[in-house]
Amino acid sequence: MKLTRRNLILLAAAIGIAAGPATAYAADVLNVGAYPTNPPFEYKNASGTFEGFEVDIVNEAAKRAGMTTDIADLGFQALFAATTSKRIDVAISSITITPERLKSQSFTQPYYDSDMGIATKTDSAVNTEADLKGKVVGVLSGSTGETWVKAHQEADGFSDVKGYDTQQNLLLDLSAGRIDAAVSDIPGMEYSFTKMKDLTVKQRIKTGEQYGLMMTKDHPLLGKLNDALTAMKKDGTLAAIHKKWFGSDAPADSSTVKEMPLPKA
Repeated sequence: MKLTRRNLILLAAAIGIAAGPATAYAADVLNVGAYPTNPPFEYKNASGTFEGFEVDIVNEAAKRAGMTTDIADLGFQALFAATTSKRIDVAISSITITPERLKSQSFTQPYYDSDMGIATKTDSAVNTEADLKGKVVGVLSGSTGETWVKAHQEADGFSDVKGYDTQQNLLLDLSAGRIDAAVSDIPGMEYSFTKMKDLTVKQRIKTGEQYGLMMTKDHPLLGKLNDALTAMKKDGTLAAIHKKWFGSDAPADSSTVKEMPLPKA
């Protein structure tokens, strides 16, 4: 069949009409990436569905922005490439807001305050940072724990630094004695240690770290999701989510309760 100019215009219009509902639906979906083994922040339950502290936060923020979420299972390091390439809109996985990350990513205001810790086997002779001289230290690759360990390796005399793709493998190697210590975020480790009784946090490293929703640089939905977090703080929703997952009230001066400014590079 010969296509006239009129036929082509009508065909194009028909395709546009057919694509319209799908495009509108896609615009209502917030694409989220999450590291699947990071309880209580996010993890997959027995049915393969994501749940956790940050899952509740991003779902509620999306709802208030008039959207639903589609959460994809990604490795921790892959989250940064996924936001940069716009494969996803938002990444969650207890991601610390840092000046270096703000060069290539955007973050909402923080909603959780955290510190890092040095964890070992309960009966280990390693009790402080000074005891790590000549020891093998494990970290989650791409994390702020890795940044801290590499910055202190020469001065503190760590014999080696081993990177892991998952927190679970990091802690399993610690339990098996293949590394002497692990440096990671305290909340996630302490949650794991309720089941891994032979491990404990020996020293807290005060860092002033704060977690936020990480997004593609200058994402058009940044302001809308940030406003949703502000509303969730004001009406107590965020505090209730904290209570649900950590079993305690968030400190009154914490970023879980207080409205905070948008982080700037």
